[in-house]
Amino acid sequence: MQRISVVGSSGAGKTSLARVISARLGIPRIELDAIYWGPEWTHLDDEEFGVEVADAVAGDTWIVDGNYSSTPVQEIIWGRADTVVWLDLPRRVVTWRVLRRSVQRAATGEQMWAGNTERWSNLVKWQPEDNIVRWSWTRFHPTREKYAARMSDQRWKHLTFVMLRSRTEVAQFLEQR
Repeated sequence: MQRISVVGSSGAGKTSLARVISARLGIPRIELDAIYWGPEWTHLDDEEFGVEVADAVAGDTWIVDGNYSSTPVQEIIWGRADTVVWLDLPRRVVTWRVLRRSVQRAATGEQMWAGNTERWSNLVKWQPEDNIVRWSWTRFHPTREKYAARMSDQRWKHLTFVMLRSRTEVAQFLEQR
């Protein structure tokens, strides 16, 4: 494992897992959200995002956390990757995690990418694009279906897929690293 993509639903633990693997293997971690999001929740367009990500994954070793599968970015990453770690934890686990994380961030004013913060008002908005908890809930099954299909897609036969479906499996995986 030299070039790793960590994917899964919002709240699955992609960033946390990537941090641990990065530290254990001594390879740089690339957080897609940090590239994509600018100040005041502005974001790069798909073309700029693709250029930035292609530059980030040009090296020999890295671990990327994030999906962005509706953009060309995932194809850029997977074209260079050797391993995909798919966190496919139960919906109740990821929903609880994303809710707890969002409330904590809003309460503490924790700064995320480019100085952005979680807004309390977003936690009550109905549109999934504005409410990360609803986003995670509504995108859970489509995300699962997408990655299940990609595991058997011949375009990605060069990749080693590691599917982790529970906290226990994540812990066992990390014990081997």
